Amino acid sequence: MEEFKYIEPQALHDEMRRLREQEQMDFLESLTGMDWGIPDEKDTADTLRGLGVVYHLESTVSGKRLVVKTSTLNRESPELPSVVDIWKGAELPEREVYDFFGILFIHHPDMRRLYLRNDWVGHPFRKDNDPEKDNPLRMTNEETPDTTLEVAQGRDGNLKEKENILFGDDEYVVNIGPQHPATHGVLRFRVSLEGENIHKLDVNCGYIHRGIEKMNESLTYPQTLALTDRLDYLGAMQNRHALCMCIEKAMGVEVSERVQYIRTIMDELQRIDSHILFFSCLCQDLGATTAFLYGFRDREKVLDIFEETCGGRLILNYNVIGGVQADLHPNFVKRVKEFIPYMRKNLHEYHDIFTGNIIARQRLKGIGVLSREDAISFGATGGTGRASGWACDVRKRMPYAAYDRVEFKEIVRTEGDCYARYMVRMDEIVESLNIVEQLIDNIPEGAYREKMKPIIRVPEGAYYAAVEGSRGEFGVYLESHGDKTPYRLHYRATGLPLVGTMNTICKGAKIADLIAIGGTLDYVVPDIDR
Repeated sequence: MEEFKYIEPQALHDEMRRLREQEQMDFLESLTGMDWGIPDEKDTADTLRGLGVVYHLESTVSGKRLVVKTSTLNRESPELPSVVDIWKGAELPEREVYDFFGILFIHHPDMRRLYLRNDWVGHPFRKDNDPEKDNPLRMTNEETPDTTLEVAQGRDGNLKEKENILFGDDEYVVNIGPQHPATHGVLRFRVSLEGENIHKLDVNCGYIHRGIEKMNESLTYPQTLALTDRLDYLGAMQNRHALCMCIEKAMGVEVSERVQYIRTIMDELQRIDSHILFFSCLCQDLGATTAFLYGFRDREKVLDIFEETCGGRLILNYNVIGGVQADLHPNFVKRVKEFIPYMRKNLHEYHDIFTGNIIARQRLKGIGVLSREDAISFGATGGTGRASGWACDVRKRMPYAAYDRVEFKEIVRTEGDCYARYMVRMDEIVESLNIVEQLIDNIPEGAYREKMKPIIRVPEGAYYAAVEGSRGEFGVYLESHGDKTPYRLHYRATGLPLVGTMNTICKGAKIADLIAIGGTLDYVVPDIDR
């Protein structure tokens, strides 16, 4: 269980710096905006009110975990100190909180909205906000500002607004996206060039923002499950697993050993599916069409296995609270056991046709280097973090399901470049096959689903659960007031920290290398936009 502490806003920045420097809390795992409402006469001394933030911190040195909360009662002009100078990964999440809750972060260099239009009125995640009131459907294009707002605090304690220039009139700026095949969804980069070299990169998100976290507040817990499949179509099984695990943890529900094995196998098949598509799309991005077809050929095998048991290929809807929706198909074990040697054999083809190709190596080796320190500071987990020397696998850090009953290697490299990120994922396919092989003949008998009440109410409290998704740590933060709907349900997107690294990684790189860098980071945009 994570330790919890509340810090007053005026002391927050100093205390956060102390935690980072003295207690080595170098990993900002999750940052969640909150509206705890206005003070009420029935409140106790422990009742938290106001607009605030929940920080999940972890030390990569000691493994210690800590949850920090802070809030302000000022709803007219809510302000909190930024921690972006302590953890680089706070930049985009703080912009998200500003967008949805209206909290202005002091000393944050870029207080623009992240997902919503710049002319959006209000902040829709506040409990007292009516987003439809002042926001009719707008069919006009919005202007993209070349300046950002920073609110700084002077030595006299007064706040002063400062305008920061994103792109000057003399800079040559090109758009990559939003409609671009190599952005893996509708994502836009504005890139300033000096000749062929990237000088600056600005990320523009929100083109497919659906307001899933806000929708969750009006849905029952079983209804919220369906939306997790729509976040990352290459991590649908894992995302839903995380939410089910969080709800089960909150309710004290123990699922059967059979369910643990099934969930683990399904998660690894999903990882294989994702990594094969990663290989295929990267090859396509770099012009290797034949390799692209090899990957799609083999991925079909996994999707066929999913379809037979789950009834779906991308949107799977398989995990439910208390277990899985249906038992394994009678052909499941046979087909999985046939797939394991088939995939091992075909991996050699991948390496023969692409990995060993001199052009591919020149396009990947030494390109887009991310240091271990930056990977941790940005919270870039998954294959990206491990390619930079950071052993960040949730399956090893916080074992869940049946991962403590199998042996597998955590693939870690130190180069931190595109090639390292590529090889980590290729080697992880082998490890996923090993995990599935250890479990497939040993699935225990038992119930595939625990009997649950028709109306599920989660006990009052705050809960966090995480899994190792296809792209990194996927976390679920749940705050319940004991109702049949969640008070707040926030997802730690795997892709947002990855996109946050783009400006750092790409600065000084060739514009032609941007596609390879984005491809090896392996972000999926629906997961970012949520």
